[in-house]
Amino acid sequence: MTNLTIGSAFGDPEIPVQLDARRFNRHTFWCGQSGSGKTYALGVVLEQLLLKTELPLLILDPNGDYTRLRETRPSAQGDDASTISERDIRVFRSGPSDGEPLHVRYTELSVASKAAVLQLDPIADADEYNVLLHAGADAQDFDPGHLLSRLRASGDPGQARLANRMENLQVLEWDLWARGASTVLDTIDERPHATVLDLGGFAHPVEPKVAALAVLEHLWARREERRPVLIVIDEAHNICSPNPQTAVERALTAQLVQIAAEGRKFGLWLLLSTQRPTKIHPNVLSQCDNLALMRVNAPRDLAEIADVFGFASDEAIRRSSGFVQGQALFAGGFISEPTFVQMGARITEEAGGDVRVPLRAQ
Repeated sequence: MTNLTIGSAFGDPEIPVQLDARRFNRHTFWCGQSGSGKTYALGVVLEQLLLKTELPLLILDPNGDYTRLRETRPSAQGDDASTISERDIRVFRSGPSDGEPLHVRYTELSVASKAAVLQLDPIADADEYNVLLHAGADAQDFDPGHLLSRLRASGDPGQARLANRMENLQVLEWDLWARGASTVLDTIDERPHATVLDLGGFAHPVEPKVAALAVLEHLWARREERRPVLIVIDEAHNICSPNPQTAVERALTAQLVQIAAEGRKFGLWLLLSTQRPTKIHPNVLSQCDNLALMRVNAPRDLAEIADVFGFASDEAIRRSSGFVQGQALFAGGFISEPTFVQMGARITEEAGGDVRVPLRAQ
């Protein structure tokens, strides 16, 4: 058995607490309110997975908190620091920024997802949807230099309306599109040790969700290859809402519900991190067999967690309201019994972190 040392037992720093790495082949729910140390603590576990396993990590990172995962801290010494620095960790940046750009191809989306991007309904927008359905890849390349003029020059009213829709929504201008360049999907197919997708730098609010949709669709389409990957979704409420409002959100949530229900046998395993259980779609939450719980104060949230995760007692879950930063309850398949943990130190740099209140000099 491969054990991941994540910290020590409450009240006794000499007793290490370990997770069973093999049990990350089940979905994991990670919960803690703002200020509980959730992001830092999750980094501890991800580092251990990088150190002790060959399980590829795919991290959807809306706040750029894990973009320094390949940078070891000056205080980290010895073999662990050397091992982390030697791992193949790729970081893709969103929007105009330094580093490797986060791109996907519009042409690689499913027809339904392309329609969601363009807010097309197959019945209400039948003519435009039909154009989308029958257009070849060259007609969907999203190159604004000639796509609009080509559609308008066709003489087909449906194509002209589609061109107007693309222009009005400004979809052609998104930084997300590859426009002939390589995409993040090419790298994911290589299965490096970790692939971090920094989703927070896009100008348009829909772009991060479309990026996530493209990645998840791609993994699902190739599920029969049965190549394991742990899909880590930080701030998962942004991607897996219980009440999706837009067509893109509905498509994204539906894909995650499908992966949660059926993905385990194909090696598609989820780790969802968020502040409240009620902000995650219940059909995804109910499929999680591992629980990492940090400080949560709201009684409604604690009751929801106790109802879903019956393998931890109500009393143990209620204790989380008194946790200080860095304390957690781990329960489920990846640990022998529900255990209270003081999380250990990070090896790598945390890119995020709270902004301090500026104080006057005394």
